[in-house]
Amino acid sequence: MRTIRVETTSATILLTEAPAPKVRDRQTGEVAKDAVSGETLMKVGVVYIDEGESSLIHVTVPESGVTDGLALGSPVSLPGLVARPWDSVFNGQQRHGIAYRAAAVAPGAVPAGVGA
Repeated sequence: MRTIRVETTSATILLTEAPAPKVRDRQTGEVAKDAVSGETLMKVGVVYIDEGESSLIHVTVPESGVTDGLALGSPVSLPGLVARPWDSVFNGQQRHGIAYRAAAVAPGAVPAGVGA
């Protein structure tokens, strides 16, 4: 499926949920792993604000990409952020959405000119 690069230079991205292991199977509690490296995947919640609009999204990052110094409500950067549309059939119902993935999550800054 196509991967779409997400431009973040003019966006304000704030951490809303601390990094936690991404669960692959809710019934068994199995933690998600990267298909290539086998590394544990983490999920973070952020609010992405750009051009007067905001979206609350979850972003998957490899465990090694979670840096120290993250604080809820603080700006973060998401280098290599991409979006991947998905669809599937679950219990006979068609479902679809967008999955977000980044190489890392690190403390960031509010872009210049925002809130000025």
